[in-house]
This record gives sequence, C-alpha cells and structure tokens, in this order.
Amino acid sequence: MEERSYPELVSELEALVDAVASLAKSFETEREALSDFSLLVERFAPILADLRDVDKAKDTVPIRKGIECLGKEFRKAEALLGSDSRTSAKQLEDLVHDLGRSLGLVLFASLDDVSSDTKGKIGALHKELMGASFGASRVTSASISSNLRLGSESETELEEEGDRILVEEERISLDTDDVALKLKYGDDDELRRSLLGLQGLVSGKLVTWEWINDQAVVSILISRLSSCSSCKPDIRLAMIRILRTLASENVESKEKMADSSSLSVLVRSLARDAEERREAVGLLLHLSDHPTVRRQVGRIQGCIVMLVAILNGEDSIASCDAAKMLNALSGNAQNALHMAEAGYFKPLVQYLKEGFPSSGSDMSKILMATALSRMELTDQSKASLGEDGAIGPLVKMFNAGKLEAKLSALNALQNLSSLTENIQRLVTSGIVAPLLQLLFSVTSVLMTLREPASAILARIAQSETALVNPEVARQMLSLLNFSSPVIQCHLLQALNSISGHPGASRIRRKMKENGAIQLLLPFLTESSTKIRTGALELLYTLSRDSPDELTEEVGESHINTVIQILSSSMSENEKAAAVGLLGNLPISDKKATDMLKRADLLPILISELASVAATLTSSGTTESALAENIAGVLIRFTIPSNKKLQLLAAEHGVVPLLVKLLSCGSTLAKSRAAISLAQLSQNSPSLSKSRKPRWLCVAPSSASFCEVHDGYCFIKKTFCLVKAGSIPPMIQILEGKDIGADEGVLEALMTLMQDEIWESGSNYLAKTSGCIPAIIKVLESGTAKAHERALSILERVFRIDEHKRQFGESAQGVLVDLAQSGDPRLKSTVARLLAQLELLQVQSSYF
Repeated sequence: MEERSYPELVSELEALVDAVASLAKSFETEREALSDFSLLVERFAPILADLRDVDKAKDTVPIRKGIECLGKEFRKAEALLGSDSRTSAKQLEDLVHDLGRSLGLVLFASLDDVSSDTKGKIGALHKELMGASFGASRVTSASISSNLRLGSESETELEEEGDRILVEEERISLDTDDVALKLKYGDDDELRRSLLGLQGLVSGKLVTWEWINDQAVVSILISRLSSCSSCKPDIRLAMIRILRTLASENVESKEKMADSSSLSVLVRSLARDAEERREAVGLLLHLSDHPTVRRQVGRIQGCIVMLVAILNGEDSIASCDAAKMLNALSGNAQNALHMAEAGYFKPLVQYLKEGFPSSGSDMSKILMATALSRMELTDQSKASLGEDGAIGPLVKMFNAGKLEAKLSALNALQNLSSLTENIQRLVTSGIVAPLLQLLFSVTSVLMTLREPASAILARIAQSETALVNPEVARQMLSLLNFSSPVIQCHLLQALNSISGHPGASRIRRKMKENGAIQLLLPFLTESSTKIRTGALELLYTLSRDSPDELTEEVGESHINTVIQILSSSMSENEKAAAVGLLGNLPISDKKATDMLKRADLLPILISELASVAATLTSSGTTESALAENIAGVLIRFTIPSNKKLQLLAAEHGVVPLLVKLLSCGSTLAKSRAAISLAQLSQNSPSLSKSRKPRWLCVAPSSASFCEVHDGYCFIKKTFCLVKAGSIPPMIQILEGKDIGADEGVLEALMTLMQDEIWESGSNYLAKTSGCIPAIIKVLESGTAKAHERALSILERVFRIDEHKRQFGESAQGVLVDLAQSGDPRLKSTVARLLAQLELLQVQSSYF
C-alpha cells in the first residue's frame, strides 16, 4: 500500500466502506443493530470523497497513515461480518469505537488541509462513533437522521474546536510510535508537536493505558521536564498538564510520579511562572493522597517554603491548592516545623493544642514549643502566632506540665512576649500570678525556670494594667540581691517599667519608703553595664517626685561615682540615666551645686553635649534623651543669682551649644536650652560694656556693638542673645509646633524687655522679620503661661506708636477672643492691650 498514490489509497478505502456497508445490510438477524451500523459506515463515503480531492494532502505521511489506519479497521470489520459466526452487539460497538479512533487520527492529521465543511463532517461523525452504543440504548436510524439534520450545528461546533487547534499552528503526527519517539528525543519544536499530539491522544482516549505504560510516557515526561529548565514555558506547562491528566485517570501513572526524583522535578516547577506554578501545585495536591508522596515531598528542599509563598500569593486557585497541600503534609511534625520556619504557623499551633498521638501528645507539644523558642521571629510572625492562638496552649503547658514542658513553654512565651499585642494576651491568659509565685519560689528544681519567668515579667510590666499592686514591686526589690545577674537585669527592667507608668506615683512612693534608693546605690559600682544602667534608670525615675529626698540619701561619693560613669561609659543609655539623676538634684541646693562643681562636671557636660549635638537630628532617640538631660543640668549652672557660675559656663562654650539645641533638639531640649539662655540674658544689661569706654586703650570693634544693650556685647562675657544668634531659631520655635518650648523662648525674649532696655528691645524685635507675628501666633494656641509672657512682651512693644500701627491690627482679633474666652487671670492684661490699641476705654469694667 505504501507504494500506491494517495488517491489510490482513498479509492481502496472507499471500496472497503461499500463492502462493509453491503455486508451489514445482508444479515437477516440483528437487523436493527446492523442497520444502525451500516448507516454509520455509509457516512464515511462523502468524507472520503472530500479527502480524495485534497491536493495538498497527497503523499504526506500523516494523512497516508490515517487512511491506512482506517483501512485496517474496515478490513477487521469486513472479516468479522464475513465470518460464519454470529456478530454480537458488543462486537459491533467495539468496531464502531475503533473506527472512531482512527477517524480521530485523520481529523488531527488533516486540520490544515481540508475545508471547514469537511472538518465539520469528520468531527460530527467522530463524535457519533465514539458515543455509539448497540445495547439497550443503541444508536437508531432515527437518531442518526436527526444528527444528520443537525449537521450544520455540529459543524459549527467542531469548526470552533478546529479553529482553536489551528491556533497552535502545529501538525500532529498520527503515528503513536512517532509521538513517543519525538517525545523522548525531539528538539523543542518536535517536542511541542509531540506534546500536542499526545494531549489529543490521551484526552480523546485514542491510546490505551497499556500503550502509555509500555512507552514509559510518565518517565519520559518527568525526564524531559527535569532537563528542560531552559525550555519555553508553554512546553513545560504542556508536560505538567499531561502528567496531571494521567495522574487523575490512572493509578499506575500516579505511582510512577511518587518517587523522590519525580517529586523533586515537580517541586522545582513551584518556583516558575504563575501558570506552571498553579498546575504543579495542583498535580502535587492530587498526588498527596499517596502516603509515599506525603512522606517524601516535605523532605525536598524548598518545597514547603514555596508552598507557603504560594499560599500567601495572589493566585486564588494556586493558594487554595497550596493550603490543601500544606494541610495534607502537616500530619508530619517535622513538616509542621518547616512550615513554621517559613512563616505558616497554624499546624504548629494545632500541635500545641492537641499534640500528635503517634509521637506522644506531650512530647510533640514540647518539640513545638522548643522549636518556637529558638526561632528568630519577626514582629509579623509573633503577631500571627498570637492571632492563631499559640499563647493559650503554652500557658497551659507552663501551668500543668512537667519541668521540661514548663521550661519549653516559658522559653517560647519569652520569644513571643516582645510584641506589645502579645503582652496583653499574656495578661489575659492569667499567667502573671503563676510567674510571680515561681519567681519567689526557693525550690531548687524550679530555679532553671526563673530566668525566662523574670524576662516575661519584665515584658508584661510594660502594660499599665499588668502589675498594679505596689507589693509586687517591693517583693521584686527584695529579690535583687539574691538573684543571678540575668535575673537582676530582668527585675530592674520590670521595676523601671512599673515605676515609669504615668499613674505609678503611689508605687514609687512605696518603693522609696521600703528603702529602694539605698538598695540601688550599691549597684552603681557593678561591673555589668546592663545592671548598672538599670539601677541608674530606676534611681532617676524614683527621684523625680521628691528631689529633696535625693540629696539626703545620695552622698558626695555616690555623686562622684555617677559623674565617673558619665565620663567613662560607652553606653548612651547609661550616660542619659546618669545625667538625668544629677539633674534631679534640687537646683536650689547650693551644697549639691558645690559638689558638682568640685567634681568638675561642667566641662564633662559641655563635651558630651558638643558630641551629641553634632549628630542630633530628631527626638525620641537615646541621644535626644541625653541632650535633654544635659540641658536640664545646665539650668543649674546658668542661674541668674550666680554670675560667676554663669561666666564659668560661658567660658566653657555653653552658649553656642544652647543655641544649637534650639534648632536640632527635641521640644524638651529646646525648652530647657531657652530657659538657660533666658537666665544668662537677665544679666546681659549689667555686663554689657559702655558705648564710650573710659579706660580701654583700644575701643571694641563696631561688630561687637549691640543696639539692644546699647553697648559692646560678647558671648562669653555678656551672654547677649542677639550676638549669640539665638533670635532666629527662637522665632522658628514660635512659628512651629513646639508648643512645649514656647514658654522658655518667650521667657528669653522677655529679657530683652527689661526696664532699662525695653524700648531698644522693642525696636529690635519689631524690625526682626517674623518676630512680632510669631509672638501674636502664640496667643492662638499656646499655654496660659505662654499667653501671659506673650502679652507682657506685646504690652511693651505697643507702647511705641509706630509698632502699634504696624502690628496692632493683626493682634486685634486674637486679643478680642482672649478677652471673651481666655484665661480669666489674663483678663486685665488683655484689657490694657486693647486699651493701648484704642479698642477699649480705660474706664472699662475689664480693669
């Protein structure tokens, strides 16, 4: 037959069709079934006539092989019908299905070469042949006739299917052996064609499972998928889809994919593009009902990490399948741990709640808790664990478990307690009382639990509602001298949190009544920086409420120790606490001032402030706290009553640093710097050199002349605000949002309004850009104290008619508002200003 031309092959097939149809009609028995069979066979005639006239298809291998396959099937039919034995309905049904499969091959082979009308005819007949039944629900001539009448609809339907296949722009080989060969050895183009052909063969059931097994299709696909890392995505996608089809329809195929090497290949597809990833996770999910797969796939490196990533991805289908896959794998405790390490904690939490019976409930819980205690968790992970319910089971383990369970649970809780949201969950769980009971226990077997217990309590103490009993703080204090260094650190941290709460004044008082300060002072000589810093911070906090008591309990030797810590420590936190403690010594205590002066504190403070100010950019940092506390201590060294002390501070360069703080410090640092500058400026008029020096051989330069003080001013000698360049940053503070610093700035500006210089000071402020408008702005939003100082400045400025005309109108509105709804204590001052602006008579009841 191979030597014959294509038309000859078709003509021979047409003759076979006629012969088989005639034989079917000649039988006397089984007339109905054979009649239906003959009708189906006769449907081949017009199709073959169309195929014979297709010139492009002549002598091509695919169409030739298709015709040959049909020829073989019709010869089988001829032989069966021509035999003496009786033909059963089942035999006829098998014949029709075989003819349908062969016609399907012709359809795939001729898609590019025949008209849409012919494709429709072939498709319709193929569909009918594959669905034919000669049993109780056999095909009848009526149904065939009906299908013939509906041919146009079938043709349209198949034309759409044909067009879809045509989009692939590939021809499918009809030879199944050729498909297998090219599947195994073909290049990319041949592989793509063979995959398309194989998909058609499998989905159309044109090949048997025996053929699939004999040709080792699964192994070939896995092998090609493994070596096809550089293939185009559509080739890899086609292979996984075929594997998924095979796995869903045949147990043997599924088992062939269950070995570790095959699974490793499939897992690698989880990291590829979205479509391949979706198909791969779907295939793995289908395979996961096999115990071997569940046991092996979790061990493949990166598998669980990628599944968790897909679970959290945007592809809803893949995410759903990944969730099911993870659930299937979570039956293995080790897999649950890997999931937790990848950020998926629900299986681990489930183990904490219920355990894993086959490995012992308690032991599996301990395993999970221990792993959780060792993980480096992000805040997001800690939040997830808290939301998933991990804290409750861990607290239960601590309360009811044996020593190993208690220890693992406490360590896990310690890891989770660094998140604020989890602290509240711990408080709600009722763990506080058991932790305290453990901390005060002297049972040796429980001593190993005290460190994590103290660490958790230190975290819980951050919550205002957690530890409100003053007795708790007293008991913690009593433990300080009898605990290990680690526990001491945690206890000091807890005590600092408890005493630092805004509403903890009663607790602080009780702590001091119980000798807290004397108990803490020896810790200032501790070698451990953490313990020393904790003690300093607690002393600093306890001394805020009643600084007078501090000088009674802290001697000069302790003060010298604190100053030594300040000058030698490498910790910014420790320095900030040390300076803060010194700042709490009463400013009015001259004895304390003399002690600090003898200890040479001032140059140390100036050096530290210069270092901090060089990098200070924002509030809320340790450097900012250090700057705030240094600025607080400098108020002592700039008090107006001690000019010598002021001169000493100025000689050490305090003024430029204070001015710098006005620009870069926190609100508190700015306020304290402004207060020191105000104190210095109070003495500037008396220190300023006369404009006409009597005793100087050489008069000072004109640059040093100050129009406010009407004399020569020098930063280190007269502390002049103008010469120090402090006015512009002060105006910026008034214009900005540093409301807390307004009072200090206005106090400083008021020093330019002292009786002997008020007129020149008013003129200076009035001509300084933005100064008076900024002062007026304070009246709109500042504190009552700031209002009082701003009004005092404006009252003197508005004594000068020119300034009243320039700024009076802009001040009217806010002054009227203050008169109506402002602080009653300022009523008379506001009235005087309104009278100055001629908006109110002097005889008004406001006075």
